[in-house]
Order: sequence, then structure tokens, then C-alpha cells
Amino acid sequence: MPTRTPLAVRCAAAALLAAAVLGGCAKKAATTRPQVGVTLLTEAHVFYQDLKRGMQHAADSLGVDLHIVAGEWDLARQTSQVENFITQGMDAIVIAPVDSRGIVSAVEEANRAKIPVFTADIAAAGGDVTAHIASDNAQGGRLVGEFLARRLNGRGKVAILDQPTVMSVVDRVRGFREALARYPGIQIVAAPAVERGLREVAKQKTDNLLQSHPDLTAIFGSNDDCALGALASIRAAGKSGIVIVGFDATPEAQAAIREGSPLLADAIQYPEAIGRKTVEAIVARLHGQTVPRQIPITVGLVDRDSLARVPAAAAH
Repeated sequence: MPTRTPLAVRCAAAALLAAAVLGGCAKKAATTRPQVGVTLLTEAHVFYQDLKRGMQHAADSLGVDLHIVAGEWDLARQTSQVENFITQGMDAIVIAPVDSRGIVSAVEEANRAKIPVFTADIAAAGGDVTAHIASDNAQGGRLVGEFLARRLNGRGKVAILDQPTVMSVVDRVRGFREALARYPGIQIVAAPAVERGLREVAKQKTDNLLQSHPDLTAIFGSNDDCALGALASIRAAGKSGIVIVGFDATPEAQAAIREGSPLLADAIQYPEAIGRKTVEAIVARLHGQTVPRQIPITVGLVDRDSLARVPAAAAH
């Protein structure tokens, strides 16, 4: 026959249980702010630094806690980051994919965990994504393509410094090709892939292009590191008559455009707006509202004339 627990012991146990329950409730109350995991492509590029700033400003004003990391071009690392967010029970996950196709399995894992996934700047090639918030990259590609075609008077040989594993770049290159397709006198002669969109790689690829295509007349840098890498190569080779258009309009690229370098124009994105709209979409979704699957952010174009109308300090 079991012995009876003394009353004092039972009372003490009840008090401990009550304290534990209250402590648990207090802990839960302290974490009622939405917890959002964010994994960016990289934090090395100015674009993502601005995007991160826009997200943080919106999160601060809307009462959201962000947990921001970056894949730094490593798919395995980014996949692990998403898995960690799932384990931690985040209320939402934001991904700017390192590899649009490679990240699909991680998106699907978050889907199974019933955690809404949002993509910013770069789309995933599959999985259930609640909303994709990004520049209208195809529109931006068409803008710089049309600008270049007019500058070339509809004739010339063009190379693209591409990043074919990045969906946003796929879109901007598609738009660029669509614009040039209207000009039969313009030929795209090469589109080498620039690993990670890095400047030093873009310079090496341009060095090769100048050797293999001595009659090259123009280069499209699919981001500004590509455009600036091409510019460094052209200057080192002492080449003239080759012009460049880019994408992002970073401060350094704008300075090169202002000074009259071969870099003539850039599509300008608004990464802070992308970051802000991403957090706003998350908050709307967590409040039970329906959000659009696609939230495009309009892209602009800057050239020397447009920059001359804006003070340098305010240009970005």
C-alpha cells in the first residue's frame, strides 16, 4: 500500500508547479513578438546591406524580431540556416536564395512545418512561397537594353556577364535580350557565367572576352560588381570604344557614370523598399490577411544626365 505524501511536501510541490507554470507563461508573453528568420544571399554587397537596413527599420516599427544570417553563396550553409529556423519554430522565414533551384528542398521542408516562406530579391524555383518581393528585374533589363541599343545606334557586338544560377539575374538578362532582339544589327556574342557575381571574376572573364572578341562594342554587367570588373579590365587593357551598362546603381557605379567612364548607365533598384515591403507582407500574413504572390518593386534607370540633376550625396 503506497504511503501518503505529507501535506507540507504536497503544498511545496504545488507551489513549485505553480511557479513553473507562471514562469512558462511569462516566458511565452515575453516572446509574443513575431520571430522571423532571414537568410540573405550575402551581406558583402551594398545591395543586401541596404535591403537588410530596410527590413530592420520596418521590423522595428512593426514590432517584429528578425534573426538575420547570410548564406554567402554556399547552398549547404543556407539550407542549414533554414533548417535551424524550422527547428527554432520561427513564425516566418525569408530567403534570398543562393541557388534558386537548390533551395527548393529547404522551402518544402518549411512548408511541411507549416511555416510561411517569403523570398526577397531572388525567387525560389519551387516550393510553396507565400510572397516574392523583388525588383521588376525583367523591366530593369529591358531599360538598360533599350538604352544600350540606342547608344549603339542599333549596331554592335555585345557580351553579357551572366549569373545563371540566380533567378533575379535570369529575369534581368531575359529582359535585356528581349530589348536587343528588336535590333537585328546587334549581336550577343558571349554570355560567360561570373561565379558569385564577384568583381575580380568579372575582370578575368572580361580579359578573356577582349582576347576572343577584339571587335566587342559593349558589355552588360548583370550586377555592378560585374560592370565595375569589366570597367577595370577595359581600363587595364587600354581599350577604347567599348561601353558598359550595369545593374544596381551602387554609389561606386554612380560615381563611375558621373565621371564619364565607359560605364554609361545602370538600372537602379530600391533594396530598402524591398526589405520594407517584405516585412510588411509578413506582418499582414501573420495577421490573417491575404498577400499577393508577387510584389514587384519598379526599377529605374540612371545615366550621366539624370545623375547630373541629383546631388551626389543624395543619388543613392
